[in-house]
Amino acid sequence: MAGRGDPPEGTPEGLPGGDDEYRAVVFDEAFVRAAHLQEFSARERMGEHALAVRNRPGPTGRRGSGQALLLVLLILLAFGTAVYLGLRNPYQPPPDQRAEPLRTTVVPLAPQDPVPGGDPARLLARSPAAEYRTGAAGINIPVAARTLHFSEGQVVTALSIAKDYLVASSLEPDVLAGRTVRPARLLLDPDQLAQFDRSVESPADDGRHALAAWVVRFDPRQIAVVEPAPRVQGTLRFAETTPDTLDVTADHTFTYALRPAVQTPGAVAAASLFTVHRTLHLRFDREDLRMHRAELLTSTVEAGPQACGADTGGGLRPLLAGAEAPAEAGPALTDPYATARPAAPALCGALAPAAQPRP
Repeated sequence: MAGRGDPPEGTPEGLPGGDDEYRAVVFDEAFVRAAHLQEFSARERMGEHALAVRNRPGPTGRRGSGQALLLVLLILLAFGTAVYLGLRNPYQPPPDQRAEPLRTTVVPLAPQDPVPGGDPARLLARSPAAEYRTGAAGINIPVAARTLHFSEGQVVTALSIAKDYLVASSLEPDVLAGRTVRPARLLLDPDQLAQFDRSVESPADDGRHALAAWVVRFDPRQIAVVEPAPRVQGTLRFAETTPDTLDVTADHTFTYALRPAVQTPGAVAAASLFTVHRTLHLRFDREDLRMHRAELLTSTVEAGPQACGADTGGGLRPLLAGAEAPAEAGPALTDPYATARPAAPALCGALAPAAQPRP
């Protein structure tokens, strides 16, 4: 006899509600624990306003909270690491160091005989400067190579600044004529500008403020620079002295054709040659290279023909054609055309006859 409520023939096969519909569903323990809804017990449902079921936090919620906490910790760790590296950065730029004062030496070279005079072009052709190049073309930049801490481009920049200073201080016509010193001043480290300005305004032969050590400058009231243009020959050498400084040594000889600034009407005074041997030691840090400027460490100048005993702090005082030096000329012969040698230690030297134009 069929149960109450069931069809007499039983539940038809294949219809919904049959046992076969739930045969593939297995309500194991893992399935029950994973359920998001949990039915309250009969006692719990007897309470007033009680719900039939309650939400059940699953493992996914706990895992999400843990991941969020881990992400916050990683962000804090990264931020702390960035702050630490910023404070302890080993590649921070070196502190700015003040430039040292320039040390100067100016040695006049007295002639042994009257100064030769004549046509300036013929004088140059008969002098040791005959094969020298004209003007800035005689200041050659050597083949550059990188050093341990400076790139090839930085070395080229240092050599270029050194050449620019030599041109501005030794070949610029307005500088030679005493009309300005601005081209050379613009290329100096700011820490040396006060020393430079004092050397221009109140020169002194004290090893610090000799004007001739900074620029080649003639008194326009007495001396005129004439054509042909000055002849130049010399070398530039570079070396890394510290990881943050690059040094350049410039060793050049300049030959100028000069005449008296005031001449007798209707007559052309004979020209004469004046030779200046300059040895400059320049230093560059990375800021100098960036700002296109130089720090001058030492400057040694040997120049003649000049008379010994004259004040060399205020500038160069050439002896012109036909002039003779007083008898108290220095005993040691000095050839300003002989480069790459130690400078004369004496305060005055004797100009070697070979340095003068041949008769």
